[in-house]
Amino acid sequence: MFNHTLPALLSKAESREIIRLAEVAGQTQGGLVGGQRHDNIRRARISWLNDQGDAAWVMSRILQGVADANRQAFQFDITDFKERLQVACYDESDEGHYDWHSDIGDGPLARLRKLTIVAQLSEADTYEGGNLELALGNHGQPASRDIGVATVFASFLQHRVQPVSRGKRYSLTCWCHGPKFR
Repeated sequence: MFNHTLPALLSKAESREIIRLAEVAGQTQGGLVGGQRHDNIRRARISWLNDQGDAAWVMSRILQGVADANRQAFQFDITDFKERLQVACYDESDEGHYDWHSDIGDGPLARLRKLTIVAQLSEADTYEGGNLELALGNHGQPASRDIGVATVFASFLQHRVQPVSRGKRYSLTCWCHGPKFR
C-alpha cells in the first residue's frame, strides 16, 4: 500500500485557523526542490509555519497522524521531521496547480523524504478543480476533498494538483524523513 487516508485529522475550525496562521506568516510564490520556479509545473503561493509557538499544536497533530498511518499502512523507518509545515494556496486567478511530481529529489532534505502528508484545509464547495491526485496504475486516483481529511503517501509516489478553475484551495503539507530506502 502506498497511500492511507486519515478521515478527521483536523476540524473545520482548526483548518480555518491554519489558513489564518499561513496568511499572518505571509505567502511567497512556491517553487520546486532547490528553489527553482517553473510556472508551467507549479503555480501556488506558500507559507511556512514553525512547529513551535502558535503552530506547535499543528505539528503535534501531524506527528500523531503520521505515527498512526505509518503503523497501520507503511511501517517505514521514520526518524525526523526536518522541514517546516507548508501551507499552499492554489488560486483561480493564476490557475494554481502542481503538475505530476514526486517529493523525493536531489536536495539534502528531499532525498531523505519517506512519507508525505497532505491535509485538506478548504471546504470542497468553495473551489473547482484543484484535486490532489495520486498516480496509481495508469490513472490518477483523487484524494478526498473533505475539509480536515489528510492523505498520507510514500514520498516517491507521483502526484499532482489539478488547476483550480474557481475559488482557492488551501492544503497543509509535511514531509517525514528517515534513512535511505533499502
